[in-house]
Formats: sequence, C-alpha cells, structure tokens
Amino acid sequence: MIKNKNDLVVYLKRDKEALGAKGLKSYFFNNIWRFQRALRKHEYHHNRKSLLRYYYKYKHNKLGEKLGFTIPINCFGKGLSIAHYGTICVNGKARIGDNCRIHVCVNIGASRENSNNVPKIGDNCYIGPGAKLYGAIEIGDNVSIGANSVVNKSFDSNVTIVGVPARVIK
Repeated sequence: MIKNKNDLVVYLKRDKEALGAKGLKSYFFNNIWRFQRALRKHEYHHNRKSLLRYYYKYKHNKLGEKLGFTIPINCFGKGLSIAHYGTICVNGKARIGDNCRIHVCVNIGASRENSNNVPKIGDNCYIGPGAKLYGAIEIGDNVSIGANSVVNKSFDSNVTIVGVPARVIK
C-alpha cells in the first residue's frame, strides 16, 4: 500500500520497469502505463486523504473504462504488469503481491456465498489470459496460472497450474 511520496516513487518505478515503458513516447501514448500511473496516484492521494484523490479517482475510472479494466486501488503490489487491453476484473478486497503479470479476460473475485472470501496471491505470479480465480484461496509465490484456468482452491509456491478446475502440472 502506498503511504507516502517515497512509496509512490518506488511503485511507479517498479511498474514502469515491469511494463518495459521507456521514454516520452511511452509516457504519453502507452495507455496501459497511463492507467497504471493514474491507479498509483489515486492510491497515494486516497490513502493520504488528499483532495486530489477525487481528480485521480476520475482519471483512474475513465482510463479503466476506456481500456476495459476494473482494478480497484490498494490491490496490487509493486511491479504490476498488465499485458493487454481488455476485460480485467478484480475484487476490491483481493490482495496480489509484487511483480504480478496479468493478461486479458482475467477475473479475480469473491465466492458466491460470502463476498469477503477473496483470493490472496503471492509475489512473482503470472496470470494467463482468461484465468478465473475466486473464493477464499491462497496462491503462493512464483506461481504461473495457465490460460483459461479456473482456480477455486489454494496452491503452494513454485508451481504451474492449468485446467478447469486448476491442477498442478509442474
């Protein structure tokens, strides 16, 4: 969670590195990088209760609508990398660690029975296109989730999971 200006600088630096955004062209024309900057600044100003939080909330939501992202604040750690435009939906109570790479059509949501039952995902995770993660599950560090996988149970660290329902393959 971004609590001060130094945290904001670190988060933005790590996100920029993860995306591979370089130069002024990326600053102005890479819409995913623009979205991530707005997300992080919204987090910063929201957590500080600054009046600028309303401006960055508007900007964050507008860019999210344009790109198809429903990513609330304070969910992702440092080094977020969004691979493509398109539908990405994340529950606001979910927690995802550092260095996460997330693809299009991913849904990280709550269980049907209780909206407080949301996934907790570790560091250095790869979430493939179309993956669905839901319920009170915990995914360890260094986990790769294959395309179109449905993850409804917890998995340990250092594994690759695929399938419907997801299972360990490596």
